[in-house]
Amino acid sequence: MKETVIIDLKNISIAFDNEPILKNINLYIRDKEFITLLGPSGCGKTTTLRIIAGFVEPDEGDVIFEGNKINGVPPHKRQVNTIFQRYALFPHLNVHENVAFGLRLHKMKESEIKSTVDEMLALVNLKGFNKRNINSLSGGQQQRVAIARALAVRPRVLLLDEPLGALDLKLRKDMQVELKNIQQRLGITFIYVTHDQEEALSMSDTIVVMDNGEIQQIGTPVDIYNEPKNAFVADFIGESNIVDGRMMADFRVKMAGYQFQCLDKGFAVNEAVDVVIRPEDVDVVPVEKGMISGEVTSVTFKGVHYEMIVDINGFKWMIQTTDGQEVGDKIGISIEPDAIHIMKKSAYSGMFGDYSSFSDEFDELSEDGK
Repeated sequence: MKETVIIDLKNISIAFDNEPILKNINLYIRDKEFITLLGPSGCGKTTTLRIIAGFVEPDEGDVIFEGNKINGVPPHKRQVNTIFQRYALFPHLNVHENVAFGLRLHKMKESEIKSTVDEMLALVNLKGFNKRNINSLSGGQQQRVAIARALAVRPRVLLLDEPLGALDLKLRKDMQVELKNIQQRLGITFIYVTHDQEEALSMSDTIVVMDNGEIQQIGTPVDIYNEPKNAFVADFIGESNIVDGRMMADFRVKMAGYQFQCLDKGFAVNEAVDVVIRPEDVDVVPVEKGMISGEVTSVTFKGVHYEMIVDINGFKWMIQTTDGQEVGDKIGISIEPDAIHIMKKSAYSGMFGDYSSFSDEFDELSEDGK
């Protein structure tokens, strides 16, 4: 069955106050796809969403919807609807009237409005909440009302701008599952914006990683995690040790003073490369059995595993293991060929992947500051 492209962004560029926000973005989105725009604050993901919605017009490029150029078409005439982090519900209207609001604008019959509202509330697990006051609802329930209201008008595409950002962690995880289920049941296109990597990995069919107004990589969650295109993507999606290396030949790379077998080929002999090893893919072994060795500088118990920072020739690696070690222990490490991923050098080389300054506290502070 041929896949249908519902939205096609062609050569989209925009600047605010002469500051480039998007730089020649090209992206197509398939019908019934759950696609996530992922990246740090200021990368251009929300601007991309607003251009699709019609709230912002690009300086250059075209927005194509089902083969038709829709530049200049106002938001209310586009077959899309948007859910924001702040739900923008009407506090003076009850749940039923909030969900019915868009339907009344469409001059729908009262009997059809009632059946549609009931259907949407059942879909978001709020059956029987019709008469409730908005201010009496929890944050999660208000989010569900916002979703029901957006879906009631049957948009072809639902745009979601960090919609779970205001919820606590457990509720956020529950809503991730629920949103994915709703999208699959309705079979409509969801375009989701977040800076939360776990959210993107768990919900999406396709992830678009963005930074500095440009698309860094497009792929499935598995592809993005296992085959990052550059050091930015490798670092942004999960934890990564990113080590300087040189390709000795096809399937052989030298790093940390040792030559390793790998699965990569097509690089020039002696080409400088970035080598990515995920912390969970490193095996801890006795020093004498290790390919390389290092000294444990910190150990954090994470419940399922220990997270260790290990100094290997002056470069700090993160290793996740079920074998507990003590600070100061010398350990050997072994790495299988399929755990090694080779990337070409990029503008991001040398910026990520060394855990010298790593701490959980710092990590949490930077998350909160995004």
